[in-house]
Amino acid sequence: MPTRPGHPRPLLGHITRFGRITPFLLATAGLLVAARANAQPGPEPVDPTGEEVVIRPVESDLLRKPWVSLSASSGAGSVRAARDGNLETAWLPQGSSAREWLQVDLGGAYDNLRKVEVVFPDPKGIYRYRIEASSDGEQWETIADRSRAERPSRGGVHLFTRPETRYLRVHFVEAPREARPGVAELRVFNYLRDDLVLGADLSFADDYADRNYYVRPDPSLQNVGAGPHLLDVARDRGMEFIRLRVFNEPRNERTGEPRTPPRQGPERTLEVARWVKERGMQLGIDFHYADSWADPGKQPKPRAWAKLEFDELVAALHDFTYSYVRRLVEQGTVPDKVAVGNEIINGFLWGSESNPIIAAAGPDATVNPPYFRDQAEIYRSQPGGRLLWQYWGSDDPEKRRLYDEAWDRFATLIAAGIAAVREASPRTKVELHTIVGSGQGERSGLEKTMEFWRQLLSRVKARGQEPDVLAISYYPEWHGTVEQLDVNLHTIATAFPQYPVNIAETAYPASGDIPQPNSVFPRTVQGQADAIQRVFQAANDVVDNRGVGVLLWEPASFQAMFRPVPGMESYYEPLPSIDVFNRSHAREIVESRLYLTVPAGAPLELPRKVDRLITATGQIDEIPVTWEPVAPEATSAPGELSVTGSTEAGPVQAFVTVVAS
Repeated sequence: MPTRPGHPRPLLGHITRFGRITPFLLATAGLLVAARANAQPGPEPVDPTGEEVVIRPVESDLLRKPWVSLSASSGAGSVRAARDGNLETAWLPQGSSAREWLQVDLGGAYDNLRKVEVVFPDPKGIYRYRIEASSDGEQWETIADRSRAERPSRGGVHLFTRPETRYLRVHFVEAPREARPGVAELRVFNYLRDDLVLGADLSFADDYADRNYYVRPDPSLQNVGAGPHLLDVARDRGMEFIRLRVFNEPRNERTGEPRTPPRQGPERTLEVARWVKERGMQLGIDFHYADSWADPGKQPKPRAWAKLEFDELVAALHDFTYSYVRRLVEQGTVPDKVAVGNEIINGFLWGSESNPIIAAAGPDATVNPPYFRDQAEIYRSQPGGRLLWQYWGSDDPEKRRLYDEAWDRFATLIAAGIAAVREASPRTKVELHTIVGSGQGERSGLEKTMEFWRQLLSRVKARGQEPDVLAISYYPEWHGTVEQLDVNLHTIATAFPQYPVNIAETAYPASGDIPQPNSVFPRTVQGQADAIQRVFQAANDVVDNRGVGVLLWEPASFQAMFRPVPGMESYYEPLPSIDVFNRSHAREIVESRLYLTVPAGAPLELPRKVDRLITATGQIDEIPVTWEPVAPEATSAPGELSVTGSTEAGPVQAFVTVVAS
């Protein structure tokens, strides 16, 4: 989906490209790449030089997700107040009797929930409760027990480990003493799973072989770190999976003439596949089935197939896919995953079905790639696999027939590609990769994507094939806010629960003036790290652990995570933001908030230790905490204060309520 570079250079914010900078194609033809109707202006860029970057493990409060619901033993009308972020509102049961409860349904199971925080309405109350967890809403397990509490407190943080948790419940064992019953705020935290695969598309590694990448080079190059190879730095920085694209016969995107050198062609990609596997990384192959860039706005046939009749085109796709995957297997580089096509929301291998669309657009309309427009006698001489979205939902029988026939051709091609991968390498997973972008008519982009999956999956299954993974791209400039990404992933995952979902491409700039509509993150190195971590979070938060991974698109060139080493030609160093790969997983989780109630005039006694959870083992122990100094008079009168503490596992905050004696 990104603006495709023609000859990239790994410079911050620098993009070169053959063709137009901004995609512009006729919306009614289903060619408009970007959905900008609801775009909001992006933050201003900031010079990243010398910027400090803070990267903490990803922590996600699932109660902020729209698919999570609350229910209660009574007082159902106020349950929303328990997650509105306002401590002045609360779920309040109808009575004050024991055995009242507030229950969370997360919408699906999660394996890496580790922390739950509950805050009560009244700091003077002694709340006795248990927090229970369940996979099915029937069998419950206690994960925190405060049934014998003796001191007043407004709440607490509880650490736990319990895979396959969908439901949580705060269960009062008796009415609170001297306080209102209820829950002012409830938070449930999810952390990145170890099996969430993080990596990148680094297809341009074939061009970068003669460049020098280092983790932390010093000016004398005596301490060169993990380089010089880009893939060495990628592995050192925690990238587990590398995707490589394949052009059939690389050609200039403007002229259609063969490119020298043949970047990302079959032979060069075979070599890079060896580099990937030599470093013990997982390998993905992304078939574009074109000689130049394939994305939602352009899906040309390769020239060698352009004049084939449709049945011959199907055979050519099958044989090319089978042969190439077999070559990978035979050279000892079995691909872990293969994508049959790239961003195929509008189909692929476009052919003569495009002629009426281009004619209707007029001679001044932009058509990409230009050779698809200019060499119609070659590229548009036979039918292909373009989808005719302009006929979606039409009441006209003829238009409906054309719509269905286009789907049949596309599904036949996809099924041939899936079959070829299965035959060549049964161990390899097959991915189908689309986007949630522009809509069609009055329909949203998500509606269009769901129609895409419904049509394609049913038709491919009818042909005896189906994929292993469904994937989308996410770039805020084209695909909406991260909150929309959450909804898109959830909608796909719940509609098609048999398939894991993957974010096959994402990126965010660390500098420059490229607009970033729909984003709240600044164009800084810190903003880049935060934006990418938020996409990690979105994938990880898909229900039933069905988000399986995130790949950055070309982080050595597009919205780069590298910058040139000053004064050293062809030397590049990673930005601190690249540490998101190694530092986004929580190895330790600390009891991060304490809620204390003290009488006015009494000394403030802060605990010397707090709980700490080791995620690898699930063990909970105590670790020392060092508190900032607190003036003796801080508790002399009723009021509230907070005190910051530090531990080796992270910061701690104590929220102290001083009440009248």
